[in-house]
Amino acid sequence: MSGSTEATPAQPATPPPVMGLYDGPFWRSVSERRLSLQCCRGCGAFRYPPGPICPECLSEDSDWQPVSGKGEILSWVVFHRHYLPAYKPPYNVIAVRLDEGPLFMSNLEGVAPEGDWIGRRVELVYATMPDGFVLPRFVLAN
Repeated sequence: MSGSTEATPAQPATPPPVMGLYDGPFWRSVSERRLSLQCCRGCGAFRYPPGPICPECLSEDSDWQPVSGKGEILSWVVFHRHYLPAYKPPYNVIAVRLDEGPLFMSNLEGVAPEGDWIGRRVELVYATMPDGFVLPRFVLAN
């Protein structure tokens, strides 16, 4: 993972990720700006969040493969309440179905689309937070 999570009085630290047993390779790939997800060697299904077995074929054999970072917005919300110091409202959260299959929660960067966001194509970008932490985010596809 990249960056420091030290906060300053002017800028709160980015909340650290919750690290499970299988999350290290994911966050390393984000910090290197080349998103990789677990991929089953038995059936080829990508999975996120990572885990010990494939939910499709129950194989325990997997490795980490790069993904395109392209997908489609399935759902979205704009929060107007202040929950975390590093995220001042209003801010959005989107659910993206990656082209490789997994569902991914993140934020949409840039100008928000007018009207309904569902079905809009997006592409992965990497946002460097003020404290240097790198997060996967999305922008509308051209």
